[in-house]
Amino acid sequence: MGAYDVIVVGLGAHGSAAVAELARRGARVLGIERFARGHEMGSFVGRSRIIRVSYFEHPDYVSLLRRAWQRWQELERETGQRILFPTGGLYAGPAGSDVVAGALRSARQHRLAHDELDASELRRRFPWFRPAEGDVGLFDHQAGYLVPERAIAAHLAVAERHGAELRFEDGADDWYPDGEGYAVHTAKGTTERAARVVLSPGAWLSSFLPDLALPLRVERVTLFWFEPADPRAFADIPIYIASTPDGDFYGFPWLADQGLKAARHGSGEPADPDGLDRGIRPNEDERVRRFVRAYLPGGDGRLREAKVCMYTKTPDEHFIVDRHPAHPGVVFASACSGHGFKFASVMGEVLADLALNGVSPQRIGFLSLGRLQNVPA
Repeated sequence: MGAYDVIVVGLGAHGSAAVAELARRGARVLGIERFARGHEMGSFVGRSRIIRVSYFEHPDYVSLLRRAWQRWQELERETGQRILFPTGGLYAGPAGSDVVAGALRSARQHRLAHDELDASELRRRFPWFRPAEGDVGLFDHQAGYLVPERAIAAHLAVAERHGAELRFEDGADDWYPDGEGYAVHTAKGTTERAARVVLSPGAWLSSFLPDLALPLRVERVTLFWFEPADPRAFADIPIYIASTPDGDFYGFPWLADQGLKAARHGSGEPADPDGLDRGIRPNEDERVRRFVRAYLPGGDGRLREAKVCMYTKTPDEHFIVDRHPAHPGVVFASACSGHGFKFASVMGEVLADLALNGVSPQRIGFLSLGRLQNVPA
């Protein structure tokens, strides 16, 4: 079956976690990444990613999130790196909005610690935030942010500590069945063989599974860091998500070495991951700046920095985590629709389970490939 038990293709958020978990379990594992170690070409770029448990997207994510939170803390202890920063989470908008109503549904269904806030309480508790007329809120006690680049580096270090072989700047360009296992052909012309393959190449997933005709859409998304007139007013705020007439916006506490980060959730602008425009366009910050002016009084300062990342979206905006229907030894996970990084720690476990055992004890049925057969592209 080859020299390896498992080959992992793509060492970003989920791939780095998978290669670490497989190596922890004693598997002979090879991880292959097309870009340099520590690159900023993937969807995870941006210095911070929200983690929250009162999940408005679907209540079935909550059990995964509880496990993910625990696994991030375990990774911190294992590596001595600070990765998870608890802040609590504020979700605001009209009472019937997906952000507020969905978070409340998850909080009630799973009995999560939360506070329901009417407009007056929202203003009193969070004076830095100016809600729109009629907005209400929910405060999630278990929320915060992760440092994605540090998290990936920590997972890769764990993988190597447990004997994984990692190759960078040598991506895979093809895979195929080979005897009782699989062969993976690399960009440098080598062919490696393993009993199982994990595909976690992020925005490039479709190119590895052309036979499945995955209904994926890649979007270009820009993140912004502003310098408020009074940074101290935003230094201890929770992470937040606000539902507005112009879309959903989110942000983080002010950090001295970065600024006040804010972004719109998605852009709608289609993109090719191999031809992504990573430059910052004139006045590109204006849409997010309008949100900051309206909802974060005092936050509208000079633009310190901006970065471009990608969302890879499914029609229903849930992930795809499954085994190939014709090749059960091939496992894949991607298309996280802009909200997947927080799950990477638990997805490492899920992918290792699927690769080594063919099944995971985690509740991932709602993320299966089969459900997309009934969802319009």
